[in-house]
Amino acid sequence: MHEHLSTLPFLGDTTSNQALIYSPAFSSPNITDPTYPNYALPAANLSFPTAPSSSPNFTLIFANSSQSISSLPQTACALRSMRRSGTVLEEQLWLRDTDGWRTEWLLGGLSPSTNYTVYTIQDDTKISGPIYIATKSASFSCPLVHSLPYCPSVSFAAPLSAPAFPKNAHDSTTLPSSLTDPLLSYVTNFTTSLLTFACGRDFYSPLQSCADCQRGYRKWLCTISFPRCAEFPSNVTTSTTDDGAQRVFPALLPQASGTPPRNPSLGNLTTSFAQLLPCIETCTATDRACPNFLGFKCPVVAFNANESYGVGYIDNGRPGIEGGGLTGVAQDRWGNVYCNGS
Repeated sequence: MHEHLSTLPFLGDTTSNQALIYSPAFSSPNITDPTYPNYALPAANLSFPTAPSSSPNFTLIFANSSQSISSLPQTACALRSMRRSGTVLEEQLWLRDTDGWRTEWLLGGLSPSTNYTVYTIQDDTKISGPIYIATKSASFSCPLVHSLPYCPSVSFAAPLSAPAFPKNAHDSTTLPSSLTDPLLSYVTNFTTSLLTFACGRDFYSPLQSCADCQRGYRKWLCTISFPRCAEFPSNVTTSTTDDGAQRVFPALLPQASGTPPRNPSLGNLTTSFAQLLPCIETCTATDRACPNFLGFKCPVVAFNANESYGVGYIDNGRPGIEGGGLTGVAQDRWGNVYCNGS
């Protein structure tokens, strides 16, 4: 029996000729919080739990949107008949977040400034998608970064030099120690300070734990340590869509060549690019998850928070109120990425 799943594939990011795509999550990780008196938190350089011994068989359908693939019958047989685009350079299982394990594909051989349609087929009969993505222009120079155990949700283009041949994108084996060592040191030092609290014995929140705090801090730190490259929308001349709705623009900040980067470990940039700012929710989620004595604070929305974060996309930006933002999400199935929530 054919089945159309409600969960969607997930776009990591694209360059001018590559894309990172993830299947829907299929197996939740077995995460057990530590308990007092042996309350130990994961090391800075995470060790993943063992991948599932058996996993669904996913087939990636990746085609140029000019083929009108979405007009076909939404069956596995029909979708497999489409002429596919690109080449799968790497495929692996990856645990990018607490949603669960996913199949990750790194694709190459794509065309610049081109729209693509993406489906996945699970076990020959279960269809997920479509989602729609677009590659960057031919002048886009930032390479993709992925598969970092200490930053498992990082899966986007960052302002780095290209990885050495034969690597197609940066991973944990290609990044310089001058970039990774400070990040791991920050996580280690933060964890040491956090564990001065009697985690598991005393409770600072009925909803959050020290493990939640460390997870939130790690995600926030990774998001600001690796700036996300993007491009300004092209051929957009109005602030409304064709049906009169307000057009939502992404949180982009131009970075000129030679500008000191947000993360000093990156070094001065040799090319200009547009930075997609982190969603402020990556900061406020950490603030909510951590005990007050750590002093972790986020910029106030009323006072220039939008200079360093994407504000008002997921939450509406009012203090203490969750939800109600312009989009409600960091990115959508149509290929729009509003702020960096990875």
